[in-house]
Amino acid sequence: VQLQASGGGLVQAGGSLRLSCVASGRTFSTYGMGWFRQAPGKEREFVAAISRGGSSTYYADSAKGRFTISRDNAKNTVYLQMNSLKPEDTAVYYCAAPRTGVAGYRVDEYDYWGQGTQVTVSS
Repeated sequence: VQLQASGGGLVQAGGSLRLSCVASGRTFSTYGMGWFRQAPGKEREFVAAISRGGSSTYYADSAKGRFTISRDNAKNTVYLQMNSLKPEDTAVYYCAAPRTGVAGYRVDEYDYWGQGTQVTVSS
C-alpha cells in the first residue's frame, strides 16, 4: 500500500483545513484507515480512524467534535476535516493503513504510512 497525504498548511486558530490521503496498491475498500499526528518532541498519537466501508469512525478525545474522518472508496481517498483548530493541533499529520485491515488506535497496528503533511496553527 502506498499512501500520499496532502492538504496541510498554515492557518489561524479557529480556522479549518481538510487533509486528503490517496491510497494505491491494494483494493482500498478492504481496509480501514487512520490519521495520526506527531508534534516536535512528542510521540506519534492517534487522531481518528474509519472502517473499510466508512460506517464506523473513531476519534481521540482531542479530536471529538472538531475533526471528521471520511472516505471515498471510489476515489481511494480518506479525508480529515479539521475545524476550530487550536495551536496545540500543530503537528505533522500522517495517514496510515493497518496490516490486518481493521483500523485501531495504536501506532503498532499500522504497517503503511504516508509521508506526512505539516499543519501549523497560529495563535
